[in-house]
Amino acid sequence: MDNPRVASMFAKLARDLPPVISEEVPAKGEDKATTALNASNLMPSERDMKQATTRRWWWSRSPKLDTTRESSTIPISPRTELPKHQAQASTWQYPSEEMFYNAMTRKGWQPSAEDMQQVVKIHNAVNERCWAHVMAWERRHCDSCPDPKLLKFRGRPQDFSPKARLLNFLGYKLPFDRHDWVVDRCGTEVRYVIDFYNAVPFGGSAPVAMHLDVRPALDGPQALLDRLSVQMAWVLSGEWAK
Repeated sequence: MDNPRVASMFAKLARDLPPVISEEVPAKGEDKATTALNASNLMPSERDMKQATTRRWWWSRSPKLDTTRESSTIPISPRTELPKHQAQASTWQYPSEEMFYNAMTRKGWQPSAEDMQQVVKIHNAVNERCWAHVMAWERRHCDSCPDPKLLKFRGRPQDFSPKARLLNFLGYKLPFDRHDWVVDRCGTEVRYVIDFYNAVPFGGSAPVAMHLDVRPALDGPQALLDRLSVQMAWVLSGEWAK
């Protein structure tokens, strides 16, 4: 991110919005019933987003933004209840520049239309990295389930995980956001906790950096075993001492 303005916007984006736009807050004076959320991913329907946009900004000209939605590499579980704009896709679809701009404006921001291309790219890259971390865990179970899929997700920025609270007690900063992703492991639901931390840019060349702490939630003995195994391997590797 060479553009300081984009870097500043991304920093604010990281603080105030989850990396995946998964939850929309009705604007002041806007009826909650008009922005009903899909139960599987907490995204409003495309119709509701367009209606909210029309009601609030009918007097102003909308900037000309790209309406193309990029396909992610994250497969959709067949058990997921999808909104219409996701129904025909085999992978999750990222919001377009226009959808992203409208969502940010609805939250009271004043985003620059010319920055949307880079902001959306950052948003999408963060989600791809999250899925890569999830798949690193899921490869431990590739014999029993070679093709896990994302069932649903939810942003929980104010619900700090026990691990985040422990690290904060030890002197580390709290994460600026948290997500829970539920993976469909061939019929078994496995919840992952993702904590998002501000990080020090590598080599000082980038104005913004992020650290992702992705791990299976301790909802059962298998998740506990996985985390203990990975933690023990890390300790024995000596990486912690470098």
